[in-house]
Amino acid sequence: MIKIENISKNLGEFFLKNVTLDIGTGEYFMILGPTGAGKTILLEAIAGIYNPDSGKILMDGRDITNIPPRRRNISMVYQDYMLFPHLTVEKNIAFGLKLKKIPIEEIKEKIEDISRMLNIRHLFHRFPGTLSGGEKQRVAIARAVVTEPNALLLDEPLSALDTKTREDLRHELKKIHSVTGITIIHVTHSFEEVFSLGDSVAVMSEGMIVQVGRPDDVFRRPNCEFVANFVGVENLFKGNSTINNGISDIDIDGAVVVSAICKSGDCTVSIRPEDILISRNKIESSARNSFNGKIVAVIDKGATIKIVVDCGIPISAIITRRSLDDMGLREGMSAYLTFKASDVHLM
Repeated sequence: MIKIENISKNLGEFFLKNVTLDIGTGEYFMILGPTGAGKTILLEAIAGIYNPDSGKILMDGRDITNIPPRRRNISMVYQDYMLFPHLTVEKNIAFGLKLKKIPIEEIKEKIEDISRMLNIRHLFHRFPGTLSGGEKQRVAIARAVVTEPNALLLDEPLSALDTKTREDLRHELKKIHSVTGITIIHVTHSFEEVFSLGDSVAVMSEGMIVQVGRPDDVFRRPNCEFVANFVGVENLFKGNSTINNGISDIDIDGAVVVSAICKSGDCTVSIRPEDILISRNKIESSARNSFNGKIVAVIDKGATIKIVVDCGIPISAIITRRSLDDMGLREGMSAYLTFKASDVHLM
């Protein structure tokens, strides 16, 4: 649906460098990356706010690289809403439809439909200055969606909202996507948004796309150390791998970790802490990796607990608070760590 071919744009502090992406029709596509990675510039290039210095942007096979924004039929919603302060909620939502010279009765029908979907019908008479952040964002989304754009671009739309409002709006965005089938490109810093909304995710760094894939693939099988660090793979080790009988034995400072991925030579190993089973005693398991060590840290992370065990190398595991209490794990105690070869990713 949207095909981006090697676009570059230099705005000094912010830039894009040879960005290539394929976004399918009706896909909910997430873009992750640190501040300054080029995420917003990429959205604005798709919207037509900036023309790239090089490369092409195609929509449904049509080259839109140099077409003005108003002729692209793409809507964009920013983090700071950008509502018209002098217009009521109803008139804000209807604004784009009036520009398109849609008949009045059809405008009324369309804004009624989207307002019911986002539960803002009761706000029609209000002005933006009297609304909460969540209400403003709902109005901004309604204004963007009601024009039935070919694509909806969302630039961190939930980041300024409180936890409950973010959760509610995530559900509403999911519903809008399901009902309308619109192609959505959503920039975020939130891993929760990626997993709850995204069909695919791209990770950006320094103006470039570093990895693209389904969320679970990117988070569990990062293709480089930057992505592994960014998505929170806490167990990252340098080692040397030898292939034996179709599996890899990786020597990490004397500790040998087994991976189902066949790769020889120097490598980086990543193991997600939630894939590691921790126990007081050694357990019988088909998992090829089992280590005994001393608990050197018990870190409260709110909903979960991180346990760091020194097994010759420091390995972190994530457990629930209930599991911590049931096993009575404390710093200084001995513990066993068990994990599958298929959970050991090599880069």
